[in-house]
Amino acid sequence: MSTIYLSKKNLFHNLDKALSIVKEKSKLAPVLKDNAYGHGLVEMASLLKEYGVSKAVVITCDDAEKIKDFFPYIIVLADTVNASYSHDFHIAINGIEQLDELPANTNIHINCDTGMHRNGIRPDQLESCIRGAHERKLNITGIFTHFASSYMVTESFITQNEIYSVCCEKAKKLCEKLSLPVPSVHSCNTSALFRAKNFTDDFARLGSGMYGYCTYGKGLKNPDLKPVLSLETNLISSRILKKGQKIGYGETYEAKEDMQVGTYDIGYAQGFPRVDETKIYHTPDNYRLLGRVSMDYVSLDTNEKKVILFNNVSGLAALHKTITIQITCSLSPFLKRIIIE
Repeated sequence: MSTIYLSKKNLFHNLDKALSIVKEKSKLAPVLKDNAYGHGLVEMASLLKEYGVSKAVVITCDDAEKIKDFFPYIIVLADTVNASYSHDFHIAINGIEQLDELPANTNIHINCDTGMHRNGIRPDQLESCIRGAHERKLNITGIFTHFASSYMVTESFITQNEIYSVCCEKAKKLCEKLSLPVPSVHSCNTSALFRAKNFTDDFARLGSGMYGYCTYGKGLKNPDLKPVLSLETNLISSRILKKGQKIGYGETYEAKEDMQVGTYDIGYAQGFPRVDETKIYHTPDNYRLLGRVSMDYVSLDTNEKKVILFNNVSGLAALHKTITIQITCSLSPFLKRIIIE
């Protein structure tokens, strides 16, 4: 089976870049949702603990349970299952009706909808949410938001920041009035963090940048990050493809001369995106992918026993007109993941 390699050196480089902005490791909250963007939940958690990170962000309590021994502080963004929380998890409140679903003494982070209009409490609902949480004996441990376009130069990014500042100040004053502890605040995702001129939040949610990807729009400079993940595939069989012979479904690739070809053990079932006759893809060692990607196989113009299919998914993402992390998120959890220095 094909193998995923995770570079500790590159990961720590990316974390160092974020640390240069937030200044303290306690202010890093790496996002490990969706199997750590395809990199491997437990593998990434172990590396982050080694680096000295104490916070993490996931989607579900199930994932939080898997890594609770690595981090004392875990934020759960969007679980829909009612549960008793035995660990010190912090549950995101994405709608005010959610308050009625949580048991007393649950730690909560209130998500403020400052303009993305996906999840969160409207600014005009914030006081009702805080008072409602207090009445239900829920512990308000955080206030946060999510930016819709922090990777672009837009007016909405400025507006969201302004609305968020008002929400944070309102929440602080109300909590003081109710004799409640002042909650932590966090708003920066990767793209917001790396363009921050003066970071003042209690911590930042570092997502795609931790894995090596942050692509800004026009007018913004991309940070110096290094991809953490590379994908290696293994030779299953090899043959000489004669001139005029075709290969793969639809017979879309025809040999222009006699050539060496190999079949390798990965396909779209394992998360390598389907490439067809309309696209040309070369590996980092300049081997060409031939014909269409099958469910479990790809064909290349080599018979090397092992081939790195990618060590940076930017080119593959551009080929498919998508974003890098869609490709890494699609990689099968059943692929073996190995940490390398």
